Amino acid sequence: MNIQTPASRLGPVQPGNTPRPTREEAEAAVRTLLLWAGDDPTREGLVDTPARVARAYGEFFSGYEVDPVDLLARSFEETDGYDEMVVLRDIRLESHCEHHLVPIIGKAHIAYIPDGRVVGISKLARVLESYAKRLQIQEKLTAQVANTIDQVLKPKGVAVVIEAQHQCMTTRGIHKPGVSMVTSRMLGAFRDDAATRREFMAMLAAPRASAEA
Repeated sequence: MNIQTPASRLGPVQPGNTPRPTREEAEAAVRTLLLWAGDDPTREGLVDTPARVARAYGEFFSGYEVDPVDLLARSFEETDGYDEMVVLRDIRLESHCEHHLVPIIGKAHIAYIPDGRVVGISKLARVLESYAKRLQIQEKLTAQVANTIDQVLKPKGVAVVIEAQHQCMTTRGIHKPGVSMVTSRMLGAFRDDAATRREFMAMLAAPRASAEA
């Protein structure tokens, strides 16, 4: 087994020059928003809400604490020459819109064609999650996942397709529930070879096996 670490690293998220607020400051900000909304943050039902929101934000945006490159650093060359597509379909996606701080809910499909190296399939889903657990727009999220896999694994091709509903569109503003946004990023063989791209899209359209099969 030959485990490789990529020579070039993309690096962790840089938070900027503004110091990170304390937990107490974050909770105070939530109380301010509750007051602005017209409610009383000292009443029984809301008194613990600032602490709950702070904990929830820690979970929602945990991706800022993760370096996606580290997730792909452990790769393997013992593949017996396997050089066909590796595809993960229907990966649950939960993110938040950076414009309104409301959920983006959907699914992602990730594929790559190995060039001598493969990675544990759970790592592909973790790369998606590390970017999704940040404030996002779907277009950027799609590109980030594909670009990171491409730069670290250096495969023959990478494809990422994301289908998601945006609560900023369904629960406010234009109020259009049931509308999904679809974005894709195709690199290498998936961009250059129409047949490869068609094969990938056909895999996405193929019937799913039941859990009991």
